[in-house]
Amino acid sequence: MFFGALLLVFYVFLFRGTDKWKTKLPVISYVKPFHFTTQDGQIYTDRDMLGKVCVVEYFFTTCKGICPKMNTNMKTIYAAFKDEPNFMIVSHTCNPETDSAPRLKLYADSLKVDTRKWVFLTGRKDSLYQIARSAYLLDDPKNSVDKIEDQFIHTQFFALVDKDGKVRGQVYDGLKQKELDKLKEDIKKLLAEKAGTGNFVNGIFNNNPQ
Repeated sequence: MFFGALLLVFYVFLFRGTDKWKTKLPVISYVKPFHFTTQDGQIYTDRDMLGKVCVVEYFFTTCKGICPKMNTNMKTIYAAFKDEPNFMIVSHTCNPETDSAPRLKLYADSLKVDTRKWVFLTGRKDSLYQIARSAYLLDDPKNSVDKIEDQFIHTQFFALVDKDGKVRGQVYDGLKQKELDKLKEDIKKLLAEKAGTGNFVNGIFNNNPQ
């Protein structure tokens, strides 16, 4: 009994103040390789997210429904963390036929945000939709139909990605204040974590969730 208590005290002192001692957000998925285009016409890939805590969303510039409210709420996330060097917001269009890079640039300018901290991405529709479903879990894969032109993602949910490309915590409802508050708290937790190796094996992260 004495030795058991002694061992417990040893582990308390060993891990106190380290990430191992803290309750960590669960890993629910991981980022897969992608290759999209920013509002400035620059290439943006999964490697550009490494080392940063990222909030991810899907929207489209002509949306008159949930998107304006979502991005009004996202601006509160941006305002809270825009001065953090290891933080970024990554917005993907779900309507790339309309949302070209120049159109996304106009949209970003209308929000008056720093696109070094909040990037807007376009690309091939099938690639955008595949990563929304398989990596960020922002849409049910069952919504996929045979023809990509017949598909449309319209979701109010946000994903949270850590510095090693792991999708963490939960899927957050961007229209609910309680979940936005939870997202802010979880961002702080991930910013405080140290980055791991962030290496790739065969084109995917080697830190896949167990």
